[in-house]
Amino acid sequence: MRLTPQRACTSLTDVRERAAVTPMSVRPILKFGEPVLHTPAETVGTFDDRLAGLFVDMVDTMYAAPGIGLAAPQIGVPLRAIVVDLSVGEDPAQLIQLVNPELVERDGSQRHDEGCLSVPGFEGAPPRPERVVVKGRSIGGDERTYTATGLLARAFCHEIDHLDGLLFVDRLSPLRRDLLKRRLRKRFRHED
Repeated sequence: MRLTPQRACTSLTDVRERAAVTPMSVRPILKFGEPVLHTPAETVGTFDDRLAGLFVDMVDTMYAAPGIGLAAPQIGVPLRAIVVDLSVGEDPAQLIQLVNPELVERDGSQRHDEGCLSVPGFEGAPPRPERVVVKGRSIGGDERTYTATGLLARAFCHEIDHLDGLLFVDRLSPLRRDLLKRRLRKRFRHED
């Protein structure tokens, strides 16, 4: 999600050391039209150093963008993994890294403009729940549960949508969705 708790490791430095990677591992963010963005991601079954390295890359890429959330498919990895940090790196305690996240409760509704790192230059206000409960696993495989409202609830929904092969554009009204998708196809066809 573009800019507008407990973890398996105590800090991003611990994750980097565990994964034995260099401090800045920013990957390109895929844009609308890439098949991996429109295909449901696979469940993570192995919690190992490769997974820890993926999370380092995701966090570095999210902060470099800058964004408040990123899903593994956005960097070309079709796995159910997300990172969210509403502070954009200002408060390490706000970094959430989740494997195989799922929404288990949804209440209320909200609509606010959202942007997406994979849909640069476009915004929309998809309907989202006001409150969610999300369950998933830490990088080490420990169960995690988060209750979120407001912007954090929207960020969770936005990133989990990526894991299901959906973009915020897919949640807009049919007329707005079709108009925006035509503009996106035209824009990204010209960039090729």
